[in-house]
Amino acid sequence: MKPETGNPKRFTGYHATAMIVTFFAVVVSVNMVMARFAVSTFGGTVVDNSYVASQKYNLWLEEARKQQAYGWKTSRLIRVQDKLTMTVLSANDSALEDAEITAIAEHPVGRADPVVLQFVEDGAGTYVSRDELPEGRWKLRITINHRGNKMALAQEVL
Repeated sequence: MKPETGNPKRFTGYHATAMIVTFFAVVVSVNMVMARFAVSTFGGTVVDNSYVASQKYNLWLEEARKQQAYGWKTSRLIRVQDKLTMTVLSANDSALEDAEITAIAEHPVGRADPVVLQFVEDGAGTYVSRDELPEGRWKLRITINHRGNKMALAQEVL
């Protein structure tokens, strides 16, 4: 018996169109997923003007060296019933008492107005914010003043 030789399938315009549409559908889908991830995880700008920041860089390094010389240790901010709590210790690991602590809480992508928080001492070296911080992710710029010495910190609270 002779094997049957049928007509081979031909490559038509329909096949070319289907391949091109499928290719671009995959590309657009991947781009949309990646754009969604980028927008949902973007934490905002680090500095508003990089040129001005570069002019202050050496000053910031000097301030950081001064802060390290104090030997102060700070805990991470903890949210307790919508208020923030932190502990500050001196160089000899004793409580840093009578410090003045303020923080400016900024929403990472500007969805809410900044919130200014004042902290009050609640025990040896433990400080609690007077006001509540709304739910969500916040970036805080914290300033600790103690007997003429100043320390600046940046932390994030979820």
